Parts: sequence; C-alpha cells; structure tokens
Amino acid sequence: MGDYLPSTASQQGEMLEALGLSSVGELYDSVPGNLLLRDKLRIPEGRSELETLRFFTALAEKNTVFRSIFRGAGAYRHFIPSIVKSVTSKETFVTAYTPYQAEMSQGILQSIFEYQTMICELTGLAVSNASVYDGASAAGEAAAMCREKNRRDTLVSATANPMVIETMETYCRASGAAIKIIPEKNGLTDLEALNEMLDYGVSSVYVQQPNFFGLIEDCALVSDIAHKSGAKFIMSVNPIAAAVIKTPGECGADIAVGEGQPLGLPLSFGGPYLGFMAAKEDMVRRLPGRIVGETKDASGRRAFVLTLQAREQHIRREKAGSNICSNQALCAMTAAVYMAAMGPSGMQKVAMQCTSKAHYLAEKLEQAGLERMQSGEFFHEFATLCDDPKGLLKRLEEEGILGGYPIEGGILWCATEVNTKEEIDRLAELVKEVVI
Repeated sequence: MGDYLPSTASQQGEMLEALGLSSVGELYDSVPGNLLLRDKLRIPEGRSELETLRFFTALAEKNTVFRSIFRGAGAYRHFIPSIVKSVTSKETFVTAYTPYQAEMSQGILQSIFEYQTMICELTGLAVSNASVYDGASAAGEAAAMCREKNRRDTLVSATANPMVIETMETYCRASGAAIKIIPEKNGLTDLEALNEMLDYGVSSVYVQQPNFFGLIEDCALVSDIAHKSGAKFIMSVNPIAAAVIKTPGECGADIAVGEGQPLGLPLSFGGPYLGFMAAKEDMVRRLPGRIVGETKDASGRRAFVLTLQAREQHIRREKAGSNICSNQALCAMTAAVYMAAMGPSGMQKVAMQCTSKAHYLAEKLEQAGLERMQSGEFFHEFATLCDDPKGLLKRLEEEGILGGYPIEGGILWCATEVNTKEEIDRLAELVKEVVI
C-alpha cells in the first residue's frame, strides 16, 4: 500500500494541526459511535504467497455456489465470452481513471465513444453518456433530467423493480420533487389510471420493459399518453431484450435507461454494475456525467474528446443538475467488448434462447403444479402462484439450485441462455415433489 499513501506521519500531523484537530479519529465525530470500528482488524500475520492462496481458497469455500440459477429480478446470469475478460483485464484499462487530458487518453476515450455508439444503436436514440453507477441511479438521474420549474412530479409504474422505485424516491426526496405510483392491473401498467394521473405538474413517466414481473408493456401507447400531456417518457429496458423487441426509440421514448449488467458483467454479489443512459438529441445538454465526442486534431487525424459538458457542471452542489462526475469506464468497456464480440446476430440469438427457454420453463412448472400469476406475454421472466415459496426454495437449495425470487403470493422465475433443458426438467421434478 506504500505507493498509494502520499503523506507521511509528520505531514498528516501538520494537516491535523491546521484543522485544529489532535487525531484522525476526530474527523469522524459526526459518525454514530456504534458504526465505528473500535478494535483492530483481525488480519493474520504476514504469510507466503502459497499460504495466502490456501487461506483465501478455504475462505471462498464457505460460499454457496449454485450449479443452477433460475433467479433474475434485476441481475442475470449470462454466458460471457472469454475475450471479454481477456481485453478488459489489460493493465492499461484496469488502472485508468478519468480521462481529463485528452491527448494522453485516446484509448480510454475511444473505448467510451464505442460504448456510447453501441448503446445508441441498442436503444435507437441519438446520444448516450459515458455511463453511471447502476440501472437504479440511471433511473433517478433520468427523472431529474426531465424536471422543469413548474413540472416536478414523476409518475412511476408499480410494475417497475421495487428497488429501482426506492432509489428514485431517494433522488426525488432530496430535490423536493415527488414520485407518484401508477397502479398495476393484471401485472401491467394501468393505462386508464395513467391517463387520470397526468396533469401539468407531471414532468415524466417511467415504465420498465420488460417489467418486474417479466411482462411486455405497451410502451408505444404509454409514450403517446405521456406526450399528450407534455410529459417526457422514460423507458427502462433490459439490454438483452432490446435486441429483439421494439427499441425505446421505436416506442417514442425521450430517455432510455437500464442496468447494463447482462452485457458481460458477472453477478459478483451485486456489483460493480453499470447504468446506461441514452436520450433524444434535444436532451443532450441535460445528460449527466460525461459524453465523449469524435473530432480531428491539428494534423487532421481522428481524435476523441470530452464534449458538451465540463466536469464543473456536476459539482456546483445545490445548483447542479446532477452529482454524477465519475463514470463506470471499465464496466462500460466490458459492455462494449461483449456487444462487439456478440454482434447484432449474436445478441439476437441470446435473446431468442432466453425467451424460448423461459417459455419452456413456464410450461414445465405449470405441469408441476405452479400456475402463472399473470397471462400476458413475457420475455425471460414470469411469476407463478405458490402457497409456500420459502419451503419450495429451500428444497431447491438443498439440490444446488437457486430458485426464483420470492414475491407476494408467489415466485418470480427467470431463464437465460445458460440454463439447459436437463436443468429445467430436474427443477420441474423437484417442484412437483413439493407442490403435489
């Protein structure tokens, strides 16, 4: 760690004296005492490389690693081609940070530019930023983009991911805006209720596609309804599904957001993930974070620069439209390498594998005694009724299977291209033992 500690003990003492403090601990006086670490970390004595490897191997073996996964709810297991890690693990990319000096950062800037281009192609919109922290923060930032002086409220469908809704509420609460929930009807956004809720105080309407229950929403109609009242339409989209369903651009969305984790990022206990954002050209000045543009240098050669926005635009505190000033560059590059490796046809094949296997899973679970909760069209997730979700999921875990996500009244199931027919059939057999 020596190379990463720029100040000596005497220099730290001088800084504390200038602040009128006697110890580093006083910097944390505002932190509740029960949150502070009072004892030293239980770090073992120095060990050899072999001993350290054995120690962490034993530690990792305490984790439960499921052979089969049928859970999604916002984070999905997909096949990741080997070339993705091969490219993104290069030291040049792993150690790079914010590219302020364009003349020194052409490789990083180009990778971000390529990522933005692919996100625009995937969403059918004109401009994308250099990515934000995750899909939930992208949703919160999108709602902030749409607010005007007299339009502060955001209408959010009850069929969106509950954790995303919570994040949006946090964003809105901090800025004095309001989140209002559009009721759901049979697992879909209630469009009649949406019509009634729209007024001149509404700045935007947020709908997830496919929604939290896996169902396909009529986003083109939602867009029409929102625009008639002068509100913007924010469409959250699963990037794998976007390869085969109508893009946000085709649906008339003003802003597209989503979680980029399915694009080559492993589950990894919840992160780091990637929030992608794209918008119509007339909203480019409102996009948070960074935007990389293509230009020419003094010699007429192709070059890349940060454009349209300065970093200072996002650190003006209460006057700022966004507090995002960093970007998930390595995660964004991972997504770009994944999309480049797969290509349009590969992305479409993955999407078709996901939906075909999910429909086969739904059929087998119905035969095993689990009836679907809703009857609408779905992509690769669907909900079933279940009297004892906890008991069923526990039984599956005993067999090395991570079952669906428990929701009120049932279970939300997911299948992707990595699930095999044999896995699905085995799952159905176990479900049948418990249910019937």
